[in-house]
Amino acid sequence: MRPLALGAPGVVSAFGIGVEAFDDAMRRGDKGFRAEVTAFAQPEGPLSVAEVANFDPRPVLGDKGLRNHDRITRLALVAARRCLEAAAIKREGAFVAPFTGEAVGVVSATAYASIEAVTELDRVARLEDPRYLNPGRFPNTVTNSASGYVSIWEGLKAFNVAVTNGPTSGLDVFDAASMYLADGRAEAALVGGVEALSEGLWRGFDRVGMLDRGDGKGARLGEGAAFFAVETLDRARRRGVTPGLVVSGYGSTFAAPDDTARLVTPSAEALREAIGLALETAGCRADAVSLVIDGTNGYEAHDAVEAQALGALLPGASRVSPKMALGETLGAAGSLALVEARRRVAAGHRGPILVTALGYYGNASALVCQGPENLA
Repeated sequence: MRPLALGAPGVVSAFGIGVEAFDDAMRRGDKGFRAEVTAFAQPEGPLSVAEVANFDPRPVLGDKGLRNHDRITRLALVAARRCLEAAAIKREGAFVAPFTGEAVGVVSATAYASIEAVTELDRVARLEDPRYLNPGRFPNTVTNSASGYVSIWEGLKAFNVAVTNGPTSGLDVFDAASMYLADGRAEAALVGGVEALSEGLWRGFDRVGMLDRGDGKGARLGEGAAFFAVETLDRARRRGVTPGLVVSGYGSTFAAPDDTARLVTPSAEALREAIGLALETAGCRADAVSLVIDGTNGYEAHDAVEAQALGALLPGASRVSPKMALGETLGAAGSLALVEARRRVAAGHRGPILVTALGYYGNASALVCQGPENLA
């Protein structure tokens, strides 16, 4: 991996719109969970979700053009707009030199894309008739629809890539961006992830027994979006830009489960190997890492595996678990974890930070990041 310079992020989380709301809440140790939900019909029984409450994209995007966009697209558009402005790539809708639309790409992660749109159209087709399907809503069913609309809305004409690999997607996008940027496909890219709460997503996780239903033994779903303005570290240095965070190492592996009948099969072996690869590509020793931002989400079978791998490789490192405040945000989790890493660096943390993501199907990914002052 070629080291990446990460500029100012755009964030939408359970704490609201904007990185300031995120930073303030995480510094205080707030939790974003609610016992009611507005994104879909309230299910029976105990509920705890980290919803972007009263989400309204219009103050950021304006009133026009939003009618047929689903929730995941609106979350992505708001985070992308905020990122472009914060990173001074665009101002008042226009590109700021040296950036142009042709020179900026998009790499966006999502684990399950718009289950909301799929569920809606399926329900109309089954309960009414396919003739009543809204053609304006159908494009939302495509996995890369949200990332595509980001490019359309913002005039970003370089590559557009959607990465879908479960909870690891939010870290995998940074390796994908590194490859495209190193090949000269663009000068910069919006890189991050997005996931939205929906009835179909919640019911799917609930049926496999992964969710907290009032006993405190499961995960709690969340939603959100975060994008960083990303360029190679070499290019940032040539422009005289000091990034807020540098990603310098990446690893991703897969270990086939012993029992293929199980739906959730996290692998400690895969995570150990992914961490090893990330440390190797970053040129970093394990004992140099004092902080791990992990993927702990409250689901015991998942968390025990992650704890096993981290305990074996980095027994002395402190661990931070953003999902315990933001919920299991799936494709958005990796970029939100890096927003937390950026906050920690800005607050004075020195040294490499390891960010981990443990997939549900035997896959795992890890990133090494740090402040720019730690690099030669």
